[in-house]
Amino acid sequence: RMKPMRSLSGVTTVTVLTRPNPCPGECIFCPDDVRMPKSYLPDEPGARRALQHDFDPFDQVSARLEALQAVGHPTDKIELLILGGTWNSYRKDYQEWFIKRCFEAMNGMNAQDLRSAQARNETADHRNVGLVIETRPDHVNQRELAWLRYLGVTKVQMGAQSFDDRLLALNQRGHTAEDTRQATALLRAAGFKIVLHWMPNLLGATPASDRADFARMWEGYCPDEIKIYPNQLLANAELYEFWQRGEFTPYATDELVDLIADIKPLIPRYCRVNRVIRDIPSTNVVAGNKRTSLRQDVHQELARRGTVCQCIRCREVRGQIIRVGELRQADLTYRVGATWEHFLSYNTPDDRLAGFLRLSLPGPGSPETGLADLQGAAIIREVHVYGQSLPVGAEAAGAAQHSGLGKQLIQWAEQIAKQHGFSRLAVISAVGTRRYYTRRGFKRGENYLVKHLV
Repeated sequence: RMKPMRSLSGVTTVTVLTRPNPCPGECIFCPDDVRMPKSYLPDEPGARRALQHDFDPFDQVSARLEALQAVGHPTDKIELLILGGTWNSYRKDYQEWFIKRCFEAMNGMNAQDLRSAQARNETADHRNVGLVIETRPDHVNQRELAWLRYLGVTKVQMGAQSFDDRLLALNQRGHTAEDTRQATALLRAAGFKIVLHWMPNLLGATPASDRADFARMWEGYCPDEIKIYPNQLLANAELYEFWQRGEFTPYATDELVDLIADIKPLIPRYCRVNRVIRDIPSTNVVAGNKRTSLRQDVHQELARRGTVCQCIRCREVRGQIIRVGELRQADLTYRVGATWEHFLSYNTPDDRLAGFLRLSLPGPGSPETGLADLQGAAIIREVHVYGQSLPVGAEAAGAAQHSGLGKQLIQWAEQIAKQHGFSRLAVISAVGTRRYYTRRGFKRGENYLVKHLV
């Protein structure tokens, strides 16, 4: 029997893809319209699995859970990552059906409707502790916020790509940097965790302009997580014609390593770098970088320079033994628009991150969300404790996840919220973590869990 694999946070990510252009008529299943979503290739691992299961959400989730369990990987805490294109562009009935089927796969049984599927998941063997969708900045508006919460969404990924309007227009992105700023502000006001995609080497960019563009990310956007997707030239892309005419030059691998090694140490301690390259098989790349080990190459270059990255991923404790009495508290405070953010963390003596909480304190001028639960409330946007991956209810000596850090972080957030005059504290909770918060005094609202501070 294989020993269970250990993850950094006890959370297993399951990726599913939506069907491209569903519902051309009245049928939401569209069995005759199977092709890869735009910007995905059939030999990418996640896309290949989706194609194998005909993009059916139940089959995708079920098969992935079975595969993980077969190798001894814990599957009791699942972050569901829904990819495949602009989520908000799909019909609402398809969205609701898709999410419901994902929950039914995690529950191991069918349900009458989405609400009942979510309720069952609160005590299921595979609990959803995070639900992620991807969309465009120009598709985020007030109307979508309540809908996303109804579905159970807790995190939103957006393809910002650049913060330079000239480059966005030249690359026909169809949105502006201001669209991205407004979208991040609205999502933050509603408590969502924000992931931005940034793409160096766009048409019209240079390594120097990319360095300047990356610096803009921390001026009014300040995402919680980022994905760095260097532009990769594919034969079926419109950019291919520019390359053939000599109007576009892909960065060489060495140039790309230098660029990312320059900018990575600038990333604030409150942000996590999820990726530094898209998982595209090198056989599809016509010119430019083909190395899928780019992250390792960058870290080797950082080590050679004697510099370090302080992003969340680089500081995670990674399963090491935690001595709670030795942990140090840190409150990293920064302002994004009209909101003050508190990144509360517990750190080891060697500055490894054992756990953190994101607390938002909206101020005058914060975007209006139209969500009653959030009226006059401070917002917990994320609580995350690292350590060994253990099943729900299990304990291990020195495991950060089972040393009460989450409870202490919440109490700390309550104190800060009260000090700043807030009488209510809301938390954006995934379906599978609702009971964790109700045990800590939070009451169920319409879309959030809320606690009155006394």
